[in-house]
Amino acid sequence: MSQKIWINLPVKDVEKSTAFFNAIGFHAVSFGNERATLAIDQTTILLFPDAVFEKFTGSQIANTLQSAEVIFSIGAESKEEVDTFIQKVEIAGGSIFGKPSEIDGWMYGAGFADLDGHRWNLLYMDESKMPKR
Repeated sequence: MSQKIWINLPVKDVEKSTAFFNAIGFHAVSFGNERATLAIDQTTILLFPDAVFEKFTGSQIANTLQSAEVIFSIGAESKEEVDTFIQKVEIAGGSIFGKPSEIDGWMYGAGFADLDGHRWNLLYMDESKMPKR
């Protein structure tokens, strides 16, 4: 089985969403009117206009102002990386719903929403402090 993951996201404006994701460190590998393709490590994110997404999924998109359909988590290498990334999100126009903070003494993370309200989590885990089972 392939180890790659493709995430398909509906967006209101492909060009603005592509600019947002580029500003926070993702890399657009292709762009067009019908979709944009972004890459982060081994994950590919495809941005589709709402109508195109609804057509190929056969269902309406979630209203991200009223509910969350999923949260995407991204690993960070350090607390500083979390802080820097969240600053980029704020500058690029995203919203922060979880300010950077320590969790359970061994994790450090933050949560943000992109321009279309999709929720993302950035998390650094200090495995040397991870509780033993």
